[in-house]
Amino acid sequence: MSLENTLVPWRPQLLSVLRIMAGLEILQHGTAKLLGFPALPNFANLQIMSLSGIAGIIELIGGALFVLGLFTRPTAFILSGLTAAAYFIAHAGKSFYPIANGGELAVLYCFVFLYFVAAGPGPWSLDAIRGKK
Repeated sequence: MSLENTLVPWRPQLLSVLRIMAGLEILQHGTAKLLGFPALPNFANLQIMSLSGIAGIIELIGGALFVLGLFTRPTAFILSGLTAAAYFIAHAGKSFYPIANGGELAVLYCFVFLYFVAAGPGPWSLDAIRGKK
């Protein structure tokens, strides 16, 4: 039996694991910006109506929804757009190459979230539970 055949039955669950981890990663951006946890010096005097403050609101709410797998596709679409905007606002002007401009994670987040727009949340999600009703 090949490794591929062994892992095929786990695809749906691993999709859920990827969604949960991506959600937790983006959620911590929101908690750092808005709740001060973890405390980061560059977010110490963040203004809520600044671009970073608005991004923090989207990251906090979107990250929580994404972890839970609730409204996954529209949330993923919004988070994909947010991370694309973050790339172009904060990184693209420094260099054409993401490795040189520090934007690799923003690009990766963008495409991971875009994938979830098409793939959905996986079986371990509130969306899956709501769909069974």
